[in-house]
Order: sequence, then C-alpha cells, then structure tokens
Amino acid sequence: MRRKSVQETDEAVIDVTPMLDVVFIMLIFFIVTASFVKESGIDVSRPDAATAVRQERGNILVAITANGQIWINKRQIDPRAVRANIERMHAENPQGSVVIQADEHSENGLLVQVMDAARLAGVYEVSIAADVID
Repeated sequence: MRRKSVQETDEAVIDVTPMLDVVFIMLIFFIVTASFVKESGIDVSRPDAATAVRQERGNILVAITANGQIWINKRQIDPRAVRANIERMHAENPQGSVVIQADEHSENGLLVQVMDAARLAGVYEVSIAADVID
C-alpha cells in the first residue's frame, strides 16, 4: 500500500482587513473635514469689476435674478422672507458671511433690500459677487 503524500503548498496570503480599516477611517476623515460648496440655485450674470477680490468663505449665498427673483439654497424666496432665512442659516453657522450674487441687470433697490435684511438678521459681513477682470 502506498500512501499518498499530500503536498502542502505555502501560499502567501495577504490580509487586507487592516488596509480597509485605514481606508474607511481616511474616507470618514475627508468627509467630515471637507467644506462643501453651497450654491444659490441659479446662475446669474455677475457684473465685471477691476477691484474684485476672491473670497474663500461665503456660506450664505443669495442670488438676485434680472427679473427680481431672490433665490437661497435652490429655492425662490419672497423678499419679505429673506431676513428669516438668513437668520436661520446664520444660526446654523455663526461664522458664515453673506454673499449676494446680483445679476448685472437686477434692480438696485432689491439689492439694498437684501443687504438690509442680512444686516437686520445679524450678519454684518455682506459681500457682493462680481467677476474678476483679467
């Protein structure tokens, strides 16, 4: 009787569990620390300005269209409700500033009304968006 000799081959096995743990921890870290870009909901034709400066932090975006519509967070807002919406968003992020994206053909009175509502809501850092002339 002949015995079968079982040949055991040593295969190198790589345990990827610790690597997956590290990847998931890094993913969670990047999601938590990422600053998400908020948009007002519409595209406006901003006026050009030679002295425009890029602003990195503008957390509350308000858009004013050429026909007088006001948009905040992809929703059209009544002009009387601008202050309440800015107050709510400012309570969520007290360090945030207001950036008004007014169309170059919008009314000046509506722009002043939105700026006034932002200041009455307690936000004193109000900027007007413009395109930088190169």
